[in-house]
Amino acid sequence: MSRRRARQAVTAAVPVVVTALLAAAQPPAAGTVGAPGVGDPYFPLAGNGGYHVGHYDLTLHHDPETGHLDGTAVITARATQDLSRFDLDLKGLTVTGVAVDRRTADFRRSGQELVVMPYRPLRKGRQFRVTVTYQGTPGPVTDPDGSPDGWIPTDDGAFVAGEPQGAMTWFPANNHPKDKSAYDITITVPQGRTAVANGVLVGQRTAHGRTTFHWRQSEPMAAYLATATVGKFEVEQYTTRDGIRVYNAVDPREASAAAPVLKRLPSVLEWESKLFGPYPFRAAGSIVDHAPDVGYALETQSRPLYDRAPDLSTLVHENAHQWFGDSVSLTTWQDIWLNEGFATYAEWLYREQHGGKTAQQTFDALYARPASDELWAFPPGDPGSGANIFGTPVYARGAMALHELRVAVGDPAFFRILRAWATVHRYGHGTTAQFVRLARNVSGQDVDSLLKTWLYAPGKPDLLP
Repeated sequence: MSRRRARQAVTAAVPVVVTALLAAAQPPAAGTVGAPGVGDPYFPLAGNGGYHVGHYDLTLHHDPETGHLDGTAVITARATQDLSRFDLDLKGLTVTGVAVDRRTADFRRSGQELVVMPYRPLRKGRQFRVTVTYQGTPGPVTDPDGSPDGWIPTDDGAFVAGEPQGAMTWFPANNHPKDKSAYDITITVPQGRTAVANGVLVGQRTAHGRTTFHWRQSEPMAAYLATATVGKFEVEQYTTRDGIRVYNAVDPREASAAAPVLKRLPSVLEWESKLFGPYPFRAAGSIVDHAPDVGYALETQSRPLYDRAPDLSTLVHENAHQWFGDSVSLTTWQDIWLNEGFATYAEWLYREQHGGKTAQQTFDALYARPASDELWAFPPGDPGSGANIFGTPVYARGAMALHELRVAVGDPAFFRILRAWATVHRYGHGTTAQFVRLARNVSGQDVDSLLKTWLYAPGKPDLLP
């Protein structure tokens, strides 16, 4: 994510009171209860325990004039334990029905949790399908740093950016990066509007004054990287010489400023592929909205989302995330420097290799800041809370840690480390401990102390001798 400036739960009434009465009258089912969160220290209720989602099939109808959303989510999952009850994350929208394997299931709301009680317990290892119908007027969630994310209304539709919590504002989800899934997202909007989601556009049709867009993201994706952005967009489609299908959607108010930057997208992807390994997805592109009050861009998977026309550095940053953050994902939000430090360092490398400042010059300018500067406020490997995960140390000091690693091991080993990280963990997850181990193994040098200092030591670290 690139942020230019700093960026609760509503209990919905269960429509059929009899459902709750019957649930109370029935004896508890055998089995165990899925945890209401995965235990992330910064967002303890994010995600859910007891199952893994393999696929989301989301069917949405949105009216930008009223803001109303009707949704049906069909979630294909596998139980990782015996389950008598499990949760989905969903904020604010009214649930009108839940079924598990086509049988009506009891449910209740508890803050951001949609608690589902299937007719019979689900045994460990069993694949099952949950269907949730819901409706309402979605809106954003406020993050610990005071910024909005999720479904953010705009003057012609919605800017839909889910990091870190916002996916639950528009669909029921296992909403933590530890759980990655394939997606089909079908969105119907009034004719004249465009609905843009992730992956490849596999179908578009217009009838009776409404247009339906069907998007497919086949490679695994964390819920926060999903989008369903709606607006009046100018659309450009083409295929790169590497076979990547590009779809750019640009608000006409941003078109003239965005055009020269978006022209560079194929060359940016080619440059990043040479450094980090093959581009991880079938599709690429950009969504350039006119949402000046949002204040940030987001690396929505396969198609970054910008609140205004991006500059070249932002384009490089968000597309570097396709490797670092999207393909290789977090297991805990504390490790977000693995996303933001890497994408920021990609900006430094791009400038260095395209006639701008060297990475060393960028590092030196930052290091010259006094010890009282916000750059040294907390260590990037342990920001301390969800309020700090988009702070300057995560981005800039995270990139500085990578530069100091580069200085220590030399360019050949450093660039092997970057490529190996993106390759070994492709479509999966990575932790800081795994990165330190990989850097040590690839370089053949003991880099543990250096990285521990730059990632975890408080204050301004000393330079390498």
